[in-house]
Amino acid sequence: MTEKSGRNDRRDQISMTRGERVRAAARTLRKPRSASWIADETDVSVKTAQKYLEQLVEDDVLRRLERGEQAVYCVDQLMATYREIAKLQREHDREELTDALESMRTRIVDWTETYGVESPGALRASIADVEDSGEIERRREIASEWEHLEGRLPVVRAALNEYDWASERDAVSA
Repeated sequence: MTEKSGRNDRRDQISMTRGERVRAAARTLRKPRSASWIADETDVSVKTAQKYLEQLVEDDVLRRLERGEQAVYCVDQLMATYREIAKLQREHDREELTDALESMRTRIVDWTETYGVESPGALRASIADVEDSGEIERRREIASEWEHLEGRLPVVRAALNEYDWASERDAVSA
């Protein structure tokens, strides 16, 4: 973080309410965190953090896990994935989703053939055989994108699999 972006982050944080700060921080959790950790990050009391975190649990945004004597919170990945599938189905038609799925598969097949590897991990390992720093950076970037696409494929596939069913239930009758 640069000094300037740090000031902007602090200014943004100051303009947010306590609840907004806790909700914003909670939605970005990459691993389970305690209410006291969230309270420190958002400059609120632990009691305030717990209040908003429990609301997010009730709204199926977060999950509350017991770790010994301590409760920790993490993003409810199942619900987040369902919301993402619904968003894809509402914002894209069947052809757009099919095109996206085909494009992702084609890119992965192209990387497999180009580098003679079957996975992003194998592509990363192939860096050991390369001396050109530009090629090393390129393979690292492709491996990262490959991992991202592998994560997106099942989500887009699920959106397509249930497209008709979801469209029927999502239709608003006049």
